[in-house]
Amino acid sequence: MTVRDPESDADAEALAALGYKQELRRTWSGFSNFAISFSIISILSGCFTTFGQAWNNGGPIAISWGWPVVSAFILVIGLCMAELVSAYPTAGGIYWWAATLGRPVHGWFTGWLNLVGLIAVTASVDYGCATFVSLLIGLLDPGWQGDLGQIFLIFVVVLVLHALVNIFGSHLVALLNNVSVYWHVLGVAAVVAILVFGPSEHQSAAFVFTERINNSGFSEGSFWFYVLPLGFLLTQYTITGFDACAHVSEETKGAARTAARGIWQSILYSAIGGWVLLLSFLFAATHVDEINKQGGAVGAIFTTALGTKLAVAVVAISAIGQFFCGMSCVTSTSRMAYAFSRDRAVPGHRLWSRLNANQVPVNAVIGACAAGLVLTLPALYKSSAGVPTAFYAVVSVAVIGLYLAFLIPIALRLRAGASFRPGPWTLGGRYRWMCWVAIIEIVVISVYFVLPTVPAGVPGDPAFSWTSVNYAPLAVGGLVLLIALWWALSARKWFTGPRRTVD
Repeated sequence: MTVRDPESDADAEALAALGYKQELRRTWSGFSNFAISFSIISILSGCFTTFGQAWNNGGPIAISWGWPVVSAFILVIGLCMAELVSAYPTAGGIYWWAATLGRPVHGWFTGWLNLVGLIAVTASVDYGCATFVSLLIGLLDPGWQGDLGQIFLIFVVVLVLHALVNIFGSHLVALLNNVSVYWHVLGVAAVVAILVFGPSEHQSAAFVFTERINNSGFSEGSFWFYVLPLGFLLTQYTITGFDACAHVSEETKGAARTAARGIWQSILYSAIGGWVLLLSFLFAATHVDEINKQGGAVGAIFTTALGTKLAVAVVAISAIGQFFCGMSCVTSTSRMAYAFSRDRAVPGHRLWSRLNANQVPVNAVIGACAAGLVLTLPALYKSSAGVPTAFYAVVSVAVIGLYLAFLIPIALRLRAGASFRPGPWTLGGRYRWMCWVAIIEIVVISVYFVLPTVPAGVPGDPAFSWTSVNYAPLAVGGLVLLIALWWALSARKWFTGPRRTVD
């Protein structure tokens, strides 16, 4: 005899009211929903892989002060999105919200920005994981070269492994996401302990909270209004991807409450843990010249402040955490691609929205990984600037794509005012000032992160090189132009937004 789950039945009825039949397996707990966003934010990933961006563009103050300030703004964005997912807990997530609160054109732009942003997040996380695997091999084998070709090969292997893990089924991914939470908590605690007790000396509080560094190549006169904001990419990139709670809401029990809670809790806990972790990096950064020489790479802190065994332990903890993070990114991206294809917005939509016997969108998983590989191809070419500008460009594409996608439904919710029908989790009257804060913050960071990150990336500079160009504006601008033309010439005639699969 089959035992019915009243909660799952209620979730299926709520989903049907939004126009969709329950097709994905609803087996995820509220903790698993929180876990996927917490794993994608992954302070063991972003804090390690983009530390150099903040170190070179602002130094310790960009981290010790920049992290908590920017985190507070991101939390406001997350609270605005939590209210929306509570009202509309669908796998389409933010593009569904935009199309429902606005018109099909809003859903069209939001969906494509979100999808490209998620692909870029997957690519950047897995490439970052590959660089740390290479660093780990180098610590264990001094003869290891770790050149760009070898790192890219590791990147491909990581992508393939993540595709295979996701294809095995959502239950396995949910289980590994739960494991990932504990790995991140215990791993961060272990890294902090190693950096507290391992080094023979530490930096002063004055260095951590007042020291400025400008390795960007731009003049000191532009430090406060140009260089320092570029360093905030560390925080803005690390704490992103929390929309995953919405993308797996059709697989989550009690999603109208648990998905909303998962968004803001994953941001808050990551912000606190990330700040503690980054402060431990800064206090252990006693060999400033060597760190500068290595382009601000966080690995330079571990190799100069710790013995080989402890450095290996720290890098291994981070690399495994990054692997968990990339796995969750593929899950979120594939669910978004599935939902967007279900509404016939993606070319070949029947292929990407197809589920296998285990109700997993296998083709969407493979397509997301393949697209991430293509986006990262420029990383095969060495930058003349001495920093991984191609990697930072992919990071910028991820941040801009995702946050612009967040902006559209938040602005539409603000416009809706009292006519908006909230779910069980709501901001009440606070939505007004929160939505405005979120919109302004997203506009500001979207402008900064398309700007050149090094002088060699500025057209007309004597040292200009195409390998140093921040190609984020080309990628994002080209994308916006393409989807705008596509909309004007074709999609506006047939894309009607979310398509009901039940009466």
